[in-house]
Amino acid sequence: MIRKYMSAFALLALMIQLPATHAQTVYDSQNISLLSNWDNPAVPAEPNYSIRYNGVWGWDDGAGREYAILGATTGVYFIDVTNPTNPVVADFVPGRRSGCIWRELKTHNNFAYLVSDDSPPNSLQIVDLQYLPDSVHVVYDDNTLFERCHTIFVEDGLLYGGIVSGGSFAGSGIQGNMSVFDLSNPANPVFLRSIKNDYPNLLPTNQVHDMYVRNDTVYASCSFDGLFIFRYNRTTNNFVLLASLTSYPGQGYNHSGALTDDGNTFVFMDEVPNGLPVKVLDVSDFSNLTVTSTFQSNAGPTPHNPFIVGNTCYIAYYQDGLQVYDVSDPYNPTRLGYFDTHYQTAMGGPYPSPAYQGAWGAYPYLPSGNVLVSDMQNGLYVLDVSALSSGVNDSPSSLDVRLFPNPAANGQSTQVRFDKNLQNEHKTIRLIAADGRMVSAQSTRDDAAVISTAGLSKGCYGVQVLTNRGTWVRKLMVQ
Repeated sequence: MIRKYMSAFALLALMIQLPATHAQTVYDSQNISLLSNWDNPAVPAEPNYSIRYNGVWGWDDGAGREYAILGATTGVYFIDVTNPTNPVVADFVPGRRSGCIWRELKTHNNFAYLVSDDSPPNSLQIVDLQYLPDSVHVVYDDNTLFERCHTIFVEDGLLYGGIVSGGSFAGSGIQGNMSVFDLSNPANPVFLRSIKNDYPNLLPTNQVHDMYVRNDTVYASCSFDGLFIFRYNRTTNNFVLLASLTSYPGQGYNHSGALTDDGNTFVFMDEVPNGLPVKVLDVSDFSNLTVTSTFQSNAGPTPHNPFIVGNTCYIAYYQDGLQVYDVSDPYNPTRLGYFDTHYQTAMGGPYPSPAYQGAWGAYPYLPSGNVLVSDMQNGLYVLDVSALSSGVNDSPSSLDVRLFPNPAANGQSTQVRFDKNLQNEHKTIRLIAADGRMVSAQSTRDDAAVISTAGLSKGCYGVQVLTNRGTWVRKLMVQ
């Protein structure tokens, strides 16, 4: 049954549910700037972790229009971000149930595939996007193929789906893990094969949490079992195990990963327990999988989902927001910049536990180059990352900016301190009020600068530092 959304009632509902923005919020950032933030105050928080939003994906129509596809507790929003400073909701597709923690989304041609891993009732939804910006059409909404699915991946006309919470894929006759479907008819997927058809006892936890697929090779993140690499053979319709990594530094719940464009490096992350580092894995030789390095933004937050363009890795890093690293040297990953979407938690902690707050997902593949980020509490962020390349040769430890004291009492001076590689650089320091007004500005080549808080109202201010190596923003609290 084809259902066209954006009925008169739905349109009225979207018009009166005007999105809120955190326009006067000061965000910690480096080399990334905010274009817009979209947050619908009517989206309810689920009761377990106060999550309101989850997965995000993007789609462009090939004619210049760009869209964000944003999961929420009640369904999925389709948001026009062609003007990145003014996101506009084009349509909304409700899920079968509300209060969902998990929604994941992918696209294939002009179709979007929507899944959830929350308890029934749930379903696979397929949405035709070709009628945007007017509306979207739901062309499939059924639980026959599967009811619950944690994550999906679309590659070369195939849809891969992973189950971690029970349930079965139609046709497999067995519970759990991962299956593949044919999308020859994009509105009517056909079950092909489950890993359990070929390896019924391979995974003790029976979980494939996520998968990254390149051509016919599947990098399966298998929770506490580790990482398993399969090849799916279309001709013989079966999976073949190529390699596995079941023990590695900082091991936990193997959550997700992504591959560099050259296919030699796989970046993956473990979600549980909190605060484990990101792993960089040499996959150029499947007979000798080697973790070449590990890194983390700070000691407390959890890296959640990576997305790679070339050798640039965009990480949705929970309370530390979007973190971006250059992984061209797998032995020495370098942070290029970040944008802390979860302003409620300061960079560097302390970080609450459980850590289900902050950036869930990202999408760095829009033709414009803008990056979409979903924050579980704060909604959709559209970010300008054009300045990222400025920090490509500098490690974060050698290019830091610190404020002391912070918070500062009214009338007290605060020092802006620079690490050694910035001390001889020309630096412009601006003090920005929460409404975007520039309070003061100064320039220096010294190793520190002084900001006076005399006459300032209590509240949060931004200290912006501009150099030829990049731009930093730090939050300053005046008490």
